[in-house]
Amino acid sequence: MGEQHHVKFPQEVIDEYAALGVDLPALFSAGHLGNRMGVQIIEASAEKVVGTMPVEGNTQPYGLLHGGASAVLAETLGSIGSMLHGGISKIAVGVDLNCTHHRGVRSGLVTGTATPVHRGRSTATYEIVVTDEQDKRVCTARLTCLLREVTPKDAENVTHTGGSGAGA
Repeated sequence: MGEQHHVKFPQEVIDEYAALGVDLPALFSAGHLGNRMGVQIIEASAEKVVGTMPVEGNTQPYGLLHGGASAVLAETLGSIGSMLHGGISKIAVGVDLNCTHHRGVRSGLVTGTATPVHRGRSTATYEIVVTDEQDKRVCTARLTCLLREVTPKDAENVTHTGGSGAGA
């Protein structure tokens, strides 16, 4: 869970954040909860965010992937997409998350893919599809984030180069 990996970001986004001295991969990480659950961000842009999560360690008492774990993966991916859509002057705050669980998974890795449904000035909504290793749909989620202007207090909490990861 703690190993380093490289997230694929569009170059123009990397350049925009680098000009501010912001460590983009740390800023758009899975956060503390996502890290504990083994969430790995594979690809990130406002158009598509992809991440994985192991089933092992994220199960409920029957040995199936916990629905809350799917929700954490979904909210992480949708929040990252919303943050990238909002850009450096906005912060994304989740205001609505709903999940429909289609099938149980007992082992392996699940993959979530977030794509935009709506990207406006003040809100962003993403559909997140979570699939198992056979590409069967496990969960469908929808996340809406409020996009608000960054305040000086928010800026104090932003992860700059050399800092530790901040949650999505």
